Amino acid sequence: MSTALHPVGAAEMRRHRFAGAARDTFAITRRNLITYRRVPALLVFTLIEPVIFVLLFRYVFGGAIAVPGNITYVDYLMPGIFVQTVVFGATNTAIGLSTDVQSGLLERFRSLPMARSAVLTGRTFADLGRNVLVVALMAVVGFAVGFRVHTDAALFLAGVALVLLFAYVFSWVFATVGLLIGDPESAQAATFPILVPLVFASSAFVPVSTMPSWLQAFAEHQPVSAAASAVRALMLGGPTASLVLQTLAWCTGLILIFAPFAVWVYRRKV
Repeated sequence: MSTALHPVGAAEMRRHRFAGAARDTFAITRRNLITYRRVPALLVFTLIEPVIFVLLFRYVFGGAIAVPGNITYVDYLMPGIFVQTVVFGATNTAIGLSTDVQSGLLERFRSLPMARSAVLTGRTFADLGRNVLVVALMAVVGFAVGFRVHTDAALFLAGVALVLLFAYVFSWVFATVGLLIGDPESAQAATFPILVPLVFASSAFVPVSTMPSWLQAFAEHQPVSAAASAVRALMLGGPTASLVLQTLAWCTGLILIFAPFAVWVYRRKV
C-alpha cells in the first residue's frame, strides 16, 4: 500500500510547519526585544550614537562641505545619515549572534522543538524593530536641525521604507559575520573594515564627484551609495526610478547570498 501523503494532507502539513515557524520567530523576536527593556542603557546608547552623527556633520563639517544644486547641506546629509545609521546598527546583529554562539544559547535552542530558521529570522526582525525606532528618532532630530522634505509625505515614507529594507538586508550580512566569528569582541572588530569603506567612501556624506578619480569608481558602484542616492531622490526630488531599482537589485542580491549562507553557517555551528 502506498504511504504517500494525499495532496490535501501535504498542504495541511506545510501550513502547520509555516505556522509553527512563524510562532517561533515571534517568540525569538520578542526575546531579543525584551533585552532592550531589561538593559535600557543598550537602547539609550543605540539612540544617542546617530544623534551625535547628525549634530557632528550638521554643525561641525556642514559649513565646509558644498553640495550641488539649490539644497542645503543638511538636506543632502539626512538621507545619507538614515542609511549610515542603519548600516552601523547592523553590527548589533553580529554582536548579538556571536554572543549567543559563545554562551551556548544556540545549542540550547537546537535541543528545543522549534524551527531552526526562527533563531536567525527572529534576530533580524528584532533588529528591524529597533531600526524603526532609530529611524523615527533620526527623522525628528533631522527636522529639528533644519532638514526639509522637498517632495511629499508619500515619497518621504517610501524613502523610510527603503532605508528599513536596506537595514534588514544588512542584518543578514552581519548575522553571517557574527556566526562565523562566534566571539562578540572579535565580531565587533571584524565589522570595522567592512563598514568604513562602504559608509565613508560613498555618497552618504559628500558627492562622489568630490572624491579622487580612483575612488569614484568604487564609490559609485557600491550598495551604500545606491541606497543613499535613492533615498535622497525620494526625499529631495530628481531622477528616482533607476536609483531605487539599483538599490532593490543590491538588496535582492545580498539577501539571496547572505541569508542562505547564514543558515548554512548556523547549521554547522550548532
